[in-house]
Order: sequence, then structure tokens, then C-alpha cells
Amino acid sequence: MNRQHRKPFKATTTIAIAVCIVLCAVLFIINARTDRNGIDAAATTPYEGKLRHSEDSYAAYIAQYENAASPQQEIVIEAAQYNALTGNDFEILEQFAGMDGQALYTGETGKVEWSFHVPQSGLYQIELLYYPIEGKSSAIERIIAIDGKVPFEEAQFVQFDRIWNNELDEIKVDNQGNELRPRQVEYPQWMSKMVQDSNGYITEPFQFYLTEGEHTLSFEASREPMIIKEIRLKQKSSIPTYAELAAQYEQTGAKATSGHELRIEGEAAVRKSSPTLYPVSERTSAAVAPYSASLIKINTIGGFNWRLPGQWIEWEIDVPEDGLYELSFVAQQNWVRGIYSTRKLYIDGVVPFQEMNAVGFKYKSGYRLETLGQDDQPYLYYLTAGKHTLRLENTLGPFAELIAEVENSLYELNSLYRNILMITGTKPDEYRDYQLTEKIPNLLERMTAERYRLTDVAAHLKQLAGGSSDQEALLKSMTVLLDEMIAKPDNIHRKLTDYKTNTGGLGTWVQQAREHPLEIDAIILSSPGQKLDIEGLGIGSKLKHELLTFVNSFFIDYNSIGNVTEQKNQRTITVWIGSGRDQANTMKAMIDETFTSQTGINVNLKLVQMHTLLPATLAGQGPDVAMQIDNDIPVNFAMRNAAADLTQFADYGEVEQRFRDSAVVPYRYTDGVYALPEQQTFNMLFYRKDVLDELELEVPKTWDDVSAMLAVLSKNHMQFGLPPVQQAAIQGQNIPPNSLYAALLFQNGGQFYRNDGKESDLDSRVAIETFKQWTEYYTDYKLEREYDFANRFRTGEMPIGIADYTIYNQLTVFAPEIRGLWGFAPIPGTVQEDGTINNQVPSGGSAVMMLESAEDKEAAWQFMKWWTSDETQAKFGREMEGLMGAAARYPTANINALDSLPWPVADYEQLKQQFDQVVGIPEVPGGYFTGRHLFNAFYKTVIGEVEARQALMDYVEYIQDEIENKRQEFGLPQ
Repeated sequence: MNRQHRKPFKATTTIAIAVCIVLCAVLFIINARTDRNGIDAAATTPYEGKLRHSEDSYAAYIAQYENAASPQQEIVIEAAQYNALTGNDFEILEQFAGMDGQALYTGETGKVEWSFHVPQSGLYQIELLYYPIEGKSSAIERIIAIDGKVPFEEAQFVQFDRIWNNELDEIKVDNQGNELRPRQVEYPQWMSKMVQDSNGYITEPFQFYLTEGEHTLSFEASREPMIIKEIRLKQKSSIPTYAELAAQYEQTGAKATSGHELRIEGEAAVRKSSPTLYPVSERTSAAVAPYSASLIKINTIGGFNWRLPGQWIEWEIDVPEDGLYELSFVAQQNWVRGIYSTRKLYIDGVVPFQEMNAVGFKYKSGYRLETLGQDDQPYLYYLTAGKHTLRLENTLGPFAELIAEVENSLYELNSLYRNILMITGTKPDEYRDYQLTEKIPNLLERMTAERYRLTDVAAHLKQLAGGSSDQEALLKSMTVLLDEMIAKPDNIHRKLTDYKTNTGGLGTWVQQAREHPLEIDAIILSSPGQKLDIEGLGIGSKLKHELLTFVNSFFIDYNSIGNVTEQKNQRTITVWIGSGRDQANTMKAMIDETFTSQTGINVNLKLVQMHTLLPATLAGQGPDVAMQIDNDIPVNFAMRNAAADLTQFADYGEVEQRFRDSAVVPYRYTDGVYALPEQQTFNMLFYRKDVLDELELEVPKTWDDVSAMLAVLSKNHMQFGLPPVQQAAIQGQNIPPNSLYAALLFQNGGQFYRNDGKESDLDSRVAIETFKQWTEYYTDYKLEREYDFANRFRTGEMPIGIADYTIYNQLTVFAPEIRGLWGFAPIPGTVQEDGTINNQVPSGGSAVMMLESAEDKEAAWQFMKWWTSDETQAKFGREMEGLMGAAARYPTANINALDSLPWPVADYEQLKQQFDQVVGIPEVPGGYFTGRHLFNAFYKTVIGEVEARQALMDYVEYIQDEIENKRQEFGLPQ
């Protein structure tokens, strides 16, 4: 094609692409509608499929007292008038935060007990008046006991909210014109809270049965401090139906207002229960306000972050005059199909009528205007002139008990799977008759009960959803499988794989069914009959938005985050980060707020794929500082004079004290240090309390204990999970030495290198014996080499295993059905000559590195010091957890920052115990052959059946040669 035709061709191509995008948008938009009365009150038909509950559950507890009285007397317990204290983290406070009288400060640990008299036997609810004093940014958690006993299992996990809001009243804007996500900070105040289920499965407050006479009540701290003023044992106020309330309006002569339309922007919320509920930017719709097709505008709130039961957002409304109003929302719910995204609505802290206990936002594509009402008749709300609060709280509503039933069923189905597994093993012989119905008591009866339970749930789900949905498909799939197994018991073992797959799907179903996201652009309070017109909902606006978005995509630099500085007369450094955009945005906000503002050093933060670091550095296009890089990179860059030695800075020794020595070991080379630790991770021993109790096993403390346990597990066709032996995920990726082999080597007094890293020490007697010990777990005990630990742990197939401690976060969030049934501890150790147990474990992690090519090394060092400081790391860790939830808890390498993250106290004690015995693995020239050939030697022994000593010695020769070659290449002494 000649040059004069190229430009027209390009223009034609661009226009064609734009037309295609617009047409796609039209097809998409045709399916979207704007409904005025589109929000229905969720179905309130109670679920009646109560087949079976755990003996320790609240459902089983309350079932004993169905006919008990609900006394109207109110019992008040002053917190400062306690009966007994356990622990030292308590203090009596006078006139605290404007509250008259005394209050009791309770810390993260300890237990407080009160005595009280009950005048009449019956069921009572507990209300707490408390102040959420600043802690570690997590929900407050307490264990409640009556007369020294926890009445039901849910009382072990009672949570109390904190209050969050934007730190600043105004939204900050960067120098590119983009609005920045407002940082969330605590705004504590005195709050009243009824004790209820933190999972959201029981939508009403807990009821406790108390006999007439003297009793004790205790609160035991498991996470975060709080101040308690008083505890009330009482009955919750009754709530009228809308019909009853409408009749009251008529009796009192309440008048409808006219001509009013009050819009409250969603992002203008004044209080939230979680730091994850920050205002967000919506760029996919023209219906939001403020709107921009090119710039980031903070214009909505909620979304996927607002998905968990109990989370609430509150707004203030300044009502112009007394009278009746309608309530509407500009909202988006395009996440949950088949069931509603349900909210409970409070006005001035009270649910106005029963229908507001469960307001269902149905699935639809895109934003729409919807008015609260039923049968096309909007609800009316009587409000007096002046300020009022409106709160929306995430609730499971009518789906709560359905989801709870499926979770209970999942636990039972997993228990059945373990029972079958104990007889058949994971790979049963399909031609063998295992006589399962004879060997497992009530097998078919238990399967039948679960079949009925899931069938009942699926039917009720269909009724609530108003038709079939993908939510019930998996339940039906499981019931069909159970039908087949019940009909032909001799084939049960042949369908074990399908059974396991379906139970895994049920686990995912439970997790997703509990998530009810909703995004709010605006709340509109209007006079009855007032016509509401929302800009941007029409087809023309949507087409214009799609076209503008497409055009702007050619001009916007999506890699640059926040303020970008190009002025040459200012100190500026370029920093690369390889994580997600949310992390980068959070980091950039912190940089602008607490680094640039204090030092005057500008930072251009770029989000990149870190595998481009090496070619970019070779091309002279690399950054000044690279963050979140693997442990092997700093020394490999240092060998090639591409990384800066941090010991050249006078205060390096002071900075190094922030970390354990084990975290710094991988970044030392010759006499220098070439990176600072960001994250440090290591293994812990995870175990299922319930399964070990069934097998009458204790948590092993030594490897001898493990060997004894393996015999019992093997007999029951269960497994012990050792760290997977895996090859590189992508070609060319470095393989670190297997973490179990490293742990055994350190515990036996061995090392990876000798003579200052000039030689591998894997040919030593200790290393060879350790290698033999490691491989025997796979040759003699036939343990799995590669597996999904989280899923097998969840089913109980692998009730104990060694895994990275960060999997704790995953299990906490994604395995709710085993909450409270598992724990973790230091890994098993090796008994030493003096009788002590060595529990040493290797560490992994990531680092921040300064490139030698950095022009302003002093500025880059200032940034690295700021980033790894106690305050910054703690703040970033809390921001990440606030942004993405507990699953994103940050494994910082900073000792003090780790102490400040919101771990449950008992679990953190175990973590600290292991942290004290973490050992770093040094990086040496040619050391990348160590992990690679250790992997090869392992498979040559385990699969190739070559004697362990011979296999390791063969590959150690390759390691020695590579170390020697690399030292020669880089001019290092041999």
C-alpha cells in the first residue's frame, strides 16, 4: 500500500471499529429498561425445611424453648460493676466521650464477668451500649457465655461494628484531573447494638433463655478492644406492617407533600460499618453523577465491596417540611442472578415497617431509577422537617435460612465423603464391592435426608426468585447425584469423583449466595407523584458514552497512577509496581499524602508487568525503584552491577532493624545488601480440629509424631499435606528450594551453601540424609506431590497439612462452613540433643530494589525508607484489608507493622511463635540451579526409583559446576 493511501485506510478502520462498538452497545442497551417501581419487597414466606441442625447451633438451642415466655422486664447491667476479671487489659473510665458515669475498657485479651438477677424465666435479647475505641481497624469480636457456658456455637463469634467515613470532606484531584479515592478513617461514637449472628444466617437478634434467679454473663475478647457502658437484657420493639402504618397515617391525618425532589448522592454517605465501603468511580454508565467519559470521578458507593451480611452505609437527609414522601434509588445490581440483593432500611435507627426488613433489588443490566414499593404502589414515609439518617444494611433476608441449610448440608455431605473415603480410598476399585451400606451406619438414611433438604431448599429458592435460576441448578445437580447413589448403593464408590466435584461446587455456591452486592449512585426523596427524570438513562446518552469512551482510550495512559510529574527542576523518581491497580492506587494516594508532601520528592508510579524489568533495564528504560519483586532478582541484578548497594547509605543499619535477619538474607551479596524486604511469608501447620478429634489424634509437635499420625491417616484413607513439589509456573521462572526440604535441612543443622557461597553444601552428610528423609514421605508413605490444599482441607480429605500462612486468610473467607473447626500451629520440629524441639522454617517473600541507574539515589533511598517504615507498612496493610477484605491481609516483613494488623489474638500468638524460628535462604551466583536440580533429584528418586543419595549427588555436580562458572563469569574469587 502506498503512503498516500495509508491515512485514509487508518481512518476507515478506526471508524469501522467505532461503529462495531456502537452497534454492540445498542444491542446491550436494548435489554436494559428503566423501571420506576422496580424494587420489590423480598418474599417473606418463612422457610419450613428444618430437617436437621448441628447439636450446638443456635437453631437447635432455640428449638428447645419454642413455647418459652418473652418477659417485658428490662434488666440493666452496668459494665463497670463487674463480678470478675481474667487478664490485665481492663480499665474503668470516667465520663468517657461525653457519656455520663463509668464505663469499662476491655482490651484484645481477657474476660469480664457480671452477675445479675432475672425476675421471670423466659427468652431475652442482649443489647450492648459500647464505644468502638480505635484498634487495628477490624471488627470487634467477643465470645459470650451464660453461667460459664457458651450457649450455642454462634455465640463464639459475636461481632460489633466500627464507624468509618472519609478522612476529608472534599475529594482530592490529581494533576491529571482524576479524582482520588477518599481514605477511610474511624469516627467512633457511642452505639447500641443487639447481639446477633455475624454470618447473617439468623436475621433477628439472638434470644437467650434464662430461668428466674441469679446468673452470670461473660464477654471474652478474641479480637480488638472496646469500651462498654451497659448491657441490657430486653425484648426488641415490635415493627408494624406497611398496612398498619398506612392506617396510622390516615388516623393521624398525615399529609402528602408536594413539589419536593431531594437528591442525595451515594458517595455523600456519612457513616459506614467497614473501610471497604469507600466511594468509588463508575465509568461504564452515563447515568451517574458527576459524569465524565475520560476522567475518573468519585460518583457512586458500594458495588462488589458492599456484598457481605451486616455491612451498612448511612446517609443524612435534610427534609424540607413535615409530611409523606416517596423514596427512590438510582442503583445498579448486575451481580446476583436468581436471588435478590437484599437490604434492610432504617430511618433514624428504626425500621419503619416490616417490609423494610428485606428490600430486594432484582438483577438488571445497568443503572436504573427504582422506587420502593409493592404492586406498582410506592411506599410512603412520614418525615418531619429537619435532618434524618437513612441506613441500608446488607442482609440475607428470606434467603438466610436457605443458605444456612445448604451450608449445614455441605458439612454433612463432606462428613459422608470422609466416611466413604475411610473405606474406599481416593481411587476406589470400581469392580469391588465395598459394602458401604453395611460398614457405614445409616448411610442411605443420611443421604436421603440431605437429598430432601437440598430439594426443599431448591423448591423454596425457586418460589422466592419467581422462577428457575442458575442458583438452584447446582442444588438440583447434587440431588440428582444423591438420587442415583441412593437408588444403586453398590455404585456409590463409582460416583465418588462426581460427588466430590459437586460438594466443591456447593461450597462455592454458599460463598457466592452470601454475597449481595449493590451500587448506589443517588437516593431521591420526593413528594408523592413527583415525576423524576434522571439524565443518562436514555439510549442516546448511552451511545454517546460508548463512543466517547472508545475515543478517549487512544489518549489516556492507563499505566500511570495518580500525580505525574514531568518538570525537570523538581526531584522526581520513577517507581514500578507489579501488583493490581487497587494496590497501586492505594499506594499512590499514600505517596502523595505522606511522602511527597513531607519530602518534596515527586514519585511517578507505574503499573507494569515485572517480567519486563530486565529488558527495560538493559535498554536503559528501567525505573529508579522496583517494588514487589521476587527474592532472587536483587542478587542477580547485583552480580551485573544493575542494583544499588544500600549499605552505602549512612542510616542503612538503622533501617535494617525493622526486619528479622531472615528477611534480609536473600538480598545480601558479597559485602552489600541490594534490596529491602516488603513481604515475608513462611509455612504453618493447618489442622481440622473436628476430624482429628474423630480420629483421636493430637496436633503433632515433631516429625516422629507425624510418622505415627501418618499410619492412622493412611488406615482411614486420609492424607497429610506437605508443601507441593511443583515445577515453574512459566518457562524460565526460578524455582526456589522446596520449603519442606529446606525446613528439614535447617532443623537437622544443615545449610545450602558453604565457604561463603562458593560451593553447594547439598553433598554433605546432613543434606543427603535430609533428602532421604524428605523423599521417603513420598516413596514409603505415598503422600501427594501436587494438590489443592484449600479444597482438600475443606472437605476433610486432608485434615492436616503444611502450607503458607497466608492461606489462613483464604480459609477464613472462603470456607465458612468450617469456621471454628480448624486452627494452625508451628510446623513439626526435630528433637535436638538437649531435648528441645527445633521448628525452623524457611521464608519467602518479595522486595523493593533500587536500580544502579537511578540518577537521584538519595531520593530513591528516602522513598524506600518511607515505604518500609512501621507506619507506612501498617497503614498499607490496613488499607488493603479495608479495600479487599480479610482475604487480602498483607504479609508485611516489618516486625512492628505485622504486630499492628488485625489478627485474632490466639492465632497471632501461634504465628509469632513460628516467626521467631524463620530462616532465610541465601542467593548466590548460580544458585538458581539449586531449586531446579533439587526438583530433578526428587523426581529421579520418587518416580525414577533411583537411590536417594545417588540421585542427589548426581545433580549436585551440576549445581557445583554452575556456581563455579558464574563466579568465574563475574570475576569472583573461586
